[in-house]
Amino acid sequence: MSDMDLSYSVEAESFRVEIRSWLETHLPNGWMTEGFEMSPDERKVFNAGWPAKLFEGGWICATWPKEYGGKGLSTMQGVVLAEEFARAKAPLRADFFGDTLVGPTILQWGSEEQKQAFLPRILNGTMSWCQGFSEPNSGSDLASLKTQAVLDGDEWVINGQKVWTTGGHNADYCFLLTRTDPAASKHKGISYLLVPMRQEGVEVRGIVQPDGTAEFCEVFFTDARCPKENVVGGVNNGWQVANSTLAFERGMSATTGYRRFVEEHKLMVAAATENGTIDDPLVRQGLAQFYTKIQILRINGLRSLSAALSKVKDPAVAALGATNKMFWTEMHQEAMELSLHIFGASSMLITTGPTTNSWPGAARDKRRDGYPVSPMMSSFFFSRSETIWGGTSQIQRNIVGERVLGLPKEPQVAG
Repeated sequence: MSDMDLSYSVEAESFRVEIRSWLETHLPNGWMTEGFEMSPDERKVFNAGWPAKLFEGGWICATWPKEYGGKGLSTMQGVVLAEEFARAKAPLRADFFGDTLVGPTILQWGSEEQKQAFLPRILNGTMSWCQGFSEPNSGSDLASLKTQAVLDGDEWVINGQKVWTTGGHNADYCFLLTRTDPAASKHKGISYLLVPMRQEGVEVRGIVQPDGTAEFCEVFFTDARCPKENVVGGVNNGWQVANSTLAFERGMSATTGYRRFVEEHKLMVAAATENGTIDDPLVRQGLAQFYTKIQILRINGLRSLSAALSKVKDPAVAALGATNKMFWTEMHQEAMELSLHIFGASSMLITTGPTTNSWPGAARDKRRDGYPVSPMMSSFFFSRSETIWGGTSQIQRNIVGERVLGLPKEPQVAG
């Protein structure tokens, strides 16, 4: 079955032609050619200029309503847009947290004043965001968070700590979950605030990783201030609003997420063929299993899209995001372990595998120059985190067990 078996409309296919033409015109010469590479300086120039081209083309948040700066694309047009950018391996986002998470949340829950204040700056890339959800003792059990906000006249006064705040050191604003009613049950007294980061009372400390980078941060709020009107979705309704944000994170790229694994599989087959490990029955079996799971992931993505288009109300369909997230993250960890088996002891060498970011997963790589691992090994390291961020696999299993299988809820810890 091909992606086209979903019966894409004539209008969607016409739109596909438009996007391909735009990409061919605006991407660097040779981008679409097999084996195309850019020097670090060329990549830096491209990364700096590409968001402006996306904004000029109207492709950033193109599914948003026209009155808020989008193109008002239909669901299928949005799917085709994502597919064509994925096919071309061209970046589609300006700021992940802004245009993929908090932007759609403001569209769904925000007041008209909030939409007018924040959405244009998300679209034009002049406002960067970070997510303030996890705390040192409130990761998977997010509703147990301790950060508090108390209303003082026209402002919230915030005290507490967040952790694993990606990009906190560069963010202008944080979409923050904080307790605004300590007397309420833990899911009830939470609000979703849009908090300025560049102020006294906000301290950001990088969590230094083994590669020397510190993209993940701890953020400390000490009497930090936030305008009263920056509550999204109403006071003490933050848990419901936050679940919408997490749904955007878990459900995106339904028909494109599998593509990077296709590329990874090709590289693994090529490496195994070159070094002779393809003759190992366990390697062949592992590669076949990886290929099979990639196809399952692709088909599940099409199922998710079909369900969204038909607006099916089914607990099993509603839990597809959790199921798919659990499935692909565990699949990828197994695949990266297979990759180490294919390369053997040479996995420890920085020269092992492609020496550029052509290895899927290494595009996320923020390594400092001289960090002694190959892009392949960098992808292996990153895969270890994939079952944690965006909701741990344990939490995904709880969602499936309770909402689909009807199992009793997990017992609550006393105290």
